[in-house]
Amino acid sequence: MNRNIFVAIFVCAFLCALPALPQQTAKSQLDNLLLRDGERLIGQVTGGDSSKLEFHSDLVGDVAVKWSDVQELHTNQKLAIIPKGVKLRRRDVAATAPQGTVSATAEALTVTRDTGETQTQPVTNVAHIVDAPTFARNIAHNPGFLEDWTGTVTAGASLVEATQNSRSFTTGIALVRGIPPESWLEKQSRTELDFTSSYGTVTQPNTPTVKTNILHAGLQQDEYFSPSLFGFGQALFDHNYSQGLTLQQTYAGGIGWTAISNSATSLDLKAGMSYVKQQFTTGPTQDLIGSIFSESYMRHFHRGWTLAQQLNITPAWNNTNAWAANGSVVFTMPLYKRFNFTTGIIDAYLNDPPPGYKKNSFQFTTGVTYTLK
Repeated sequence: MNRNIFVAIFVCAFLCALPALPQQTAKSQLDNLLLRDGERLIGQVTGGDSSKLEFHSDLVGDVAVKWSDVQELHTNQKLAIIPKGVKLRRRDVAATAPQGTVSATAEALTVTRDTGETQTQPVTNVAHIVDAPTFARNIAHNPGFLEDWTGTVTAGASLVEATQNSRSFTTGIALVRGIPPESWLEKQSRTELDFTSSYGTVTQPNTPTVKTNILHAGLQQDEYFSPSLFGFGQALFDHNYSQGLTLQQTYAGGIGWTAISNSATSLDLKAGMSYVKQQFTTGPTQDLIGSIFSESYMRHFHRGWTLAQQLNITPAWNNTNAWAANGSVVFTMPLYKRFNFTTGIIDAYLNDPPPGYKKNSFQFTTGVTYTLK
């Protein structure tokens, strides 16, 4: 009987100790950060660059510490250090991005590999700090079509009840999928999907209803030859009731160049050949062969404010009068978490509308945007 009691106590003690084993293992993997003011943080490095170190501590949560405030850093977890000016290719990451435990001061960072070899470099030369599991996952990951999409969904509305009843609704969807998604890996491809709509009516007793209906949809696929040079193919579809345009289909392809690419600003320039099919409410359908020239600009400001601008021009060779252009400028300001306030303008120019229709269609839009990722 005594032996049975002893065995039961031993089993219970063993089972109770099991939950503690992972915690002890996890605790042994914690990193140690000592700040210049003497404060010590125990937790894990979650990221960083040449200006800051991102650190998570159970006591204070997620913090971003300037390197100038760091006295010492010692990690038990392995990190990958990506130098500035390096865009990694999946086949040669070991030579260009040292991986291992890290010891650092405000001025220099030392990586100790599994082999015991060390490599030291100035903190000012560090572009990205990535934990080893995240690094390995992104190096090996080949995402499916439904993975790694980012983007926004925008909606706005205006209602007026008076002698005239007015209704207007605007929507917008913009999705981008870059492969690979991490900025420290060399680009391979990029897919863009966008859709915008503007619908409105103005009604008044004994007066015909005035309607506005403008739709745009686009798909673009980019394939990169180098970090700044890529080939593109795109399909654009436009309907504009206000210009008598039933449907304009644009299919184009050509070469693109990323003129500016950094954390704050990006600028892409594209040129190529196009086929355009124009169908109007009145008049003949046109098949146009020509060129396409476009640019897209993005600027990120402090506190999450962004400015996005685009311009497309499609001149036709077989009918020089039948050219079109469209452009947009959108300003986004954060509201709450993933919700943002968006305001902007969209301008569509059609040089050959049917008689009785204006060439220019101008929209001013405001709405609330939700960021998907």
